[in-house]
Amino acid sequence: MSNTIELRVPNIGDTGGIPVIEIPHAVGDMVALDDTVLVLESDKATLDVPATSAGKLLEILIREGDTVSEGDVIARLEVTDEAEDVPQLAPSLPAEGAPDGSSEPEILAAVSDLVPATAAANVPSRLPDSSRSDHMVYASPSVRKLAREMGLDIRQVSGTGPKARITREDVTAHIKKALQTPAQGAGLALDLPAWPDVDPAKYGPVTRSKLSRIARISGPSLARNSITIPHVTNFEDADVTDLESFRKTVNGEGGGAKLTILAFVVKAVVSALKKHPKFNATLDGEDLILKQYFNIGVAADTPEGLVVPVIKSADQKSLRDIAAEMGDLAADAREGRIKSSDMQGGCFTISSLGGIGGTNFTPIINAPEVAILGMVRSNIQPVWDGTGFQPRLIQPMSLSWDHRVVDGVAAAQFLKTVQSLLQDFRRISL
Repeated sequence: MSNTIELRVPNIGDTGGIPVIEIPHAVGDMVALDDTVLVLESDKATLDVPATSAGKLLEILIREGDTVSEGDVIARLEVTDEAEDVPQLAPSLPAEGAPDGSSEPEILAAVSDLVPATAAANVPSRLPDSSRSDHMVYASPSVRKLAREMGLDIRQVSGTGPKARITREDVTAHIKKALQTPAQGAGLALDLPAWPDVDPAKYGPVTRSKLSRIARISGPSLARNSITIPHVTNFEDADVTDLESFRKTVNGEGGGAKLTILAFVVKAVVSALKKHPKFNATLDGEDLILKQYFNIGVAADTPEGLVVPVIKSADQKSLRDIAAEMGDLAADAREGRIKSSDMQGGCFTISSLGGIGGTNFTPIINAPEVAILGMVRSNIQPVWDGTGFQPRLIQPMSLSWDHRVVDGVAAAQFLKTVQSLLQDFRRISL
């Protein structure tokens, strides 16, 4: 005996028009009670919609990219007498504790043998706030609840399931690693005053709007990076008069993507990273991981804010290849179709204000990288050549670096390397 029921969007706390970002199952799939059948993206979080019964999906009435509201029918499910035999891929949590009925202390006890007794005695009630991932979070309601029970931001966890879905094993593995790894911010006590509670509307007309999704994601990471990384910034100028002349000559010949100064800077940075390998590194506790590959992130402006597409294996690509790829990635970013994989795996970031203007700035390091190069618009300046002043095109540069990894001498040498390459690009072949 069987009957068909409708699966509807539950109360999701929003007025409506919530985008659908994932449909984990297809028509004909068997789903378990509380198994995720729909993933939505609200202004504040990613929301999983669970199945209210177990059975077989007969029809799915929406597609990824559609928008839904509370009460909308999303699918039709055939509920059968055998539904209770459906494997419980995403079992509901008990009212208290973990999915198997164990409590938070019991899970901590299960992993306490992985660390010394003195360390286990000092395990905080909430896990340290490690780096959050920018990728979309896919996890069942039970796994999300387990993470909440353990005081863990699920965005910190890397998923090993289909489509990078986070499993219970991923959560427990992350907890074990956290117990064994000293927190990056250990010993950092920030006794900051409360944020001012001021109503701007008391003093005049105001308008209110939501931060863009990019700003909501990047804001906390920028604040973390600014506070926890000891930033120092060096400044340097490069005379790019000859490089600009060469660039215009090559572009006039045609034969491929138009070269920009930024393409030359990417190649110069790669060469500098090879000469100064500590800048192509990641700090992991007391270890420094030196990377043997050269993936260069280049910040791109979009209507929603800055994103950082990554040019993979930049050392193996020509100037025209780099220019073409930067153009394609920037276009994808502006149109909102860039993939998360295109923004991952960076070694070093370049942030260029291009033709906007300014004289210089101090960029914030893009953790877990250890340095970032900032550039503003080049300008004509009078330069003394020994007999008189000549008009030369000068490119200002700034390098923010992590003082835990490198020092001022190394930073000055790195910038000098970039400067010498931009001033005489023939050195790139040496």
